[in-house]
Amino acid sequence: MLYRPLGRTGLIVSELGFGCASWWGKPAFDERQAMGLVHAALDMGFTFFDTGASYSAGEAEPRLGRALKGRDVSGLVIATKAGTYHAGGGRIARDFSPAAVTASAERSLANLGLDRIDLLQLHGPAVAELTDELRQALADLKRRGLVRALGVNSFDPAVIDHVVGLPDFDVVMVDYNVLRPEREPLIARAAAAGKGVLAGMALAMGHTRPLLSRLRGPQDLWYAARAVVRHRDELRRGARFRFLHAQEDVTGAQAALAHVLANPDVSCAVFGATRLKHLAENAHASGLALRPELAARILAAQGRA
Repeated sequence: MLYRPLGRTGLIVSELGFGCASWWGKPAFDERQAMGLVHAALDMGFTFFDTGASYSAGEAEPRLGRALKGRDVSGLVIATKAGTYHAGGGRIARDFSPAAVTASAERSLANLGLDRIDLLQLHGPAVAELTDELRQALADLKRRGLVRALGVNSFDPAVIDHVVGLPDFDVVMVDYNVLRPEREPLIARAAAAGKGVLAGMALAMGHTRPLLSRLRGPQDLWYAARAVVRHRDELRRGARFRFLHAQEDVTGAQAALAHVLANPDVSCAVFGATRLKHLAENAHASGLALRPELAARILAAQGRA
C-alpha cells in the first residue's frame, strides 16, 4: 500500500480508503464478516476508514467502532460525517445547526470509541447552511481537541467550489471516478488551495458492469435495486466502460481505481467492499500504473481522446 498526504492537515493516508457504509453496516450483513473486512484492510495497510452518522440507518458508525476496539488506531485516520441522521422508516434527515452538528460529533466519538475524530466532514450541506455560527462551532470542536481536521462531503460542484475558498475546511470529498472526469478542474483548484481531496464513489458504484452480472448474493440485489431506482443515468453512462472488465491483466475495479489514483491531486480513493476477495483484489490498485493503451481508451470513452 502506498500513502499520500491529506492536503495540509499533516495527516498521511493510504491512497485507498475503506468505506464503511451501505450494506457493510446493515444488521442483515453478518457482523463477523463486516468486522473481518476491517481487520483484513488493516492487515493490507489501509489507514483511512470513512463512515458517517447516518450511514446504514445509523448502524455503520458503531459497527466500525466495534471493529476497531482493542486495535492500535494511532496510525489510522478515521473519518465520519455530521449534518445528516437516520430519522427512522428509511428516512435521512438534515440538521446543520451548530448544536446538532456538535452533538453529532460527540455521539460519533462514543460510537467509534475514540478520543478524537481525525476528520469530521459535513455531509452534503448547502452553501447557505455553511453559516458563520456553524463554522464557529466546528472551530470550537477543534479547539476542544475533539476533532483534528474538518471537511465537506458534497457531490454538488458549487458547494465544493465555495468550500475551496473557506480556510476553515481542510478536506473536500467529491464524486470522482471514470464517469466523472468533469470533476478534475475542481479537484485541481481544491488541491491548489491546500485542501486534501478524497475521491468518493471511486468505483462509480459498480455501474461500469452489467447489472445482472453482479447478482450473486443479497447485497448485490440491494445495490442493484438502489441503482435502478436512484442511478439510472449512471447505469446508462457506465455501459461505455464495459471494456474495463474484459482486460487480462487487471480487474475492472483495479483499472477504475488506478485511473482515479493517476490524478496526483487525489489524496485517497474510497470504496466499499462486502467480500474479502474484492477487497484483496482492489488493494492491488495501489501503485498500479495503467497500460498506456488502456488509459487512452478510458479517455476516449470519456470523450477526451
